[in-house]
Amino acid sequence: MIVIQKAMEKSGLYNIDEYGVKNYNYYVLGVISISLLAFLNVTLGGLTFLAELEATNSPVQSLSDSIWLMLMSSTTIGFGDVYPVTFIGRACVFMMFVLGVGILGAVGAIFANKILGFADTNIKNRELKKQNAEIYQQNSEIYEKLIALEKKLDSLEK
Repeated sequence: MIVIQKAMEKSGLYNIDEYGVKNYNYYVLGVISISLLAFLNVTLGGLTFLAELEATNSPVQSLSDSIWLMLMSSTTIGFGDVYPVTFIGRACVFMMFVLGVGILGAVGAIFANKILGFADTNIKNRELKKQNAEIYQQNSEIYEKLIALEKKLDSLEK
């Protein structure tokens, strides 16, 4: 996990502002997610096509059928017109279900966060950190004045 964190820090996927808040580069994250989804669709579709090629009763007759199967699996639509009959084909579809839903969920969260602005906590965090810094500064000034006042009171008592 530390390796992934170090890689993300060096990759430029996010930067840390003056308040210590991580600001993610949503464009890069979106492009990476969509590219990964396309790569998985083509790769797992190709594996499924090769596995289903020898099966006699398989509805997967072409590479486009297998990529269509992966696309429908990644979106969990699954029309049922194309389905695997071999173990390898079914394993590929299962992996696409799991990975595709995760990737599409991440892309959906990115768009919801950036475009629709449902949870823009970065602005709130910045405001709170700025307020906390101002309050801390005021408290420090009050403390210094209190010390000076106590010294004056001590000198008056003597």
